[in-house]
Amino acid sequence: MSSFPRSSARTKAVVASVATLAALVTLAVWRPPGILSVVLALVCVVLGMIAGVTVTSARQSGGAEPPRAEGWPVSDPGLGVDADTLQAIDPRAVRNLRAPAGHPVDADTLETLDPRSVRQQQRAGNGLSDR
Repeated sequence: MSSFPRSSARTKAVVASVATLAALVTLAVWRPPGILSVVLALVCVVLGMIAGVTVTSARQSGGAEPPRAEGWPVSDPGLGVDADTLQAIDPRAVRNLRAPAGHPVDADTLETLDPRSVRQQQRAGNGLSDR
């Protein structure tokens, strides 16, 4: 355990907001010439974004700490698919199984097909005629 306690999201939001306000007031009052004003303006923007993110985090957390996971998630043994099985599957075979009538169709084939001929093949395959 560290000697410093972890700060909450609300504390971080307040600190970031105060830092943003301080940088903005410094920029408005001092009005430095040249590149220094650009750098100070960028610091204001970055601090403003940090303040916004921490405020959102504080709102979403609601003051509660997230629950800690006790261990790795255990996969459902009923699925029967592990990393070795997925690695052994040939993607072309999967595409062939998904393709109608076992014919593989890729993007190049789809681009070259005439939509009218596809409709005619679908009608012929479903038992519909082109009458």
